[in-house]
Amino acid sequence: MSVALELIDGALAEPNGSYRALVADGDGPWPIAGYVCYGPTPMTDGTWDLYWIVTHPEARGRGVARALVERMEAELRGLGARAVRVETSHLDNYGAAHRFYQRLHYPVVARIADFYRPGDDLLVMMKRL
Repeated sequence: MSVALELIDGALAEPNGSYRALVADGDGPWPIAGYVCYGPTPMTDGTWDLYWIVTHPEARGRGVARALVERMEAELRGLGARAVRVETSHLDNYGAAHRFYQRLHYPVVARIADFYRPGDDLLVMMKRL
């Protein structure tokens, strides 16, 4: 949770800085349906990282996350971005995230064994824009 708050705080403090955020308005009792946080990958030309995507539990399955990613990609294309990168764990409890990114054409392009801890590999998924 503290990492997510740090990224959002950075995006709010410096709107065109290292961290950027898009927020989806909610309906009903929750004012925010979700958000995506992303930023330019250091030392690259036109590559961006998608750091965090979050949807309110009651908004899941309604296309909020897809809309946020598509909006982010459209913005990044306008900035001349070439690619978006996502890093995640390979563990089964991340299966929904893996399927989500694959549906949005983010294939696995790299895997680093035991990255997070023994038995917990890092997956790098990437989409060329």
